[in-house]
Amino acid sequence: MAIDRKRIIDELSKIEPIGDETGLIHAYGVFLQQLPAMIWNLFSERLTTSVPDDLKEAAEWLLIDAAHECGYHTGYGIITSEEWMAVVAPMIENVPEDILHGAFAVFSAWGWGKAIIDELVPGESMVVRAYDYYESDVTEYGKSDKLSAYTLAGVSAAFMDLAYGGDYDPTGATGFGTFTCRQTMGIERGDDYGEFVVTRS
Repeated sequence: MAIDRKRIIDELSKIEPIGDETGLIHAYGVFLQQLPAMIWNLFSERLTTSVPDDLKEAAEWLLIDAAHECGYHTGYGIITSEEWMAVVAPMIENVPEDILHGAFAVFSAWGWGKAIIDELVPGESMVVRAYDYYESDVTEYGKSDKLSAYTLAGVSAAFMDLAYGGDYDPTGATGFGTFTCRQTMGIERGDDYGEFVVTRS
């Protein structure tokens, strides 16, 4: 593999996230914001633990789906950005596999979590392993009794959509939703790492 993960993380983590007068950060061809991770973690945890038992699965699906959609459009912004073209694109030899590995290196450079592709069956499935991801600290009181890395699950599915779902469609009518992701392990629940299994929908 030609992707130099360490170099990508070193180079792209140097980008200073400076917002405009509205607080939006213009980087990677998309708009970003910078809020403490605990705000999102507590929001997700309170949402999924306060709904009745018969709605928990639906609430969790909505969080994953929101991250999936965000990851699809943001992921496209990443792989078409000036930063990507300058740092990652010259390393790419095998398309789309190297693009996938590069996208997870950018994910790590942003501080969302140290996520790597552990297994990949091109066009069919992927297993992502993640360490030190921000969603692993989901409560004010310690560990959770459930898996809670909704963003990482949604983004993992989105990256596979971009790699193998066909041409990017800004409307999301095609390509988007070709893959789904299921979290099978999580630091937030006491495991040594998070594991995310992506398969065709």
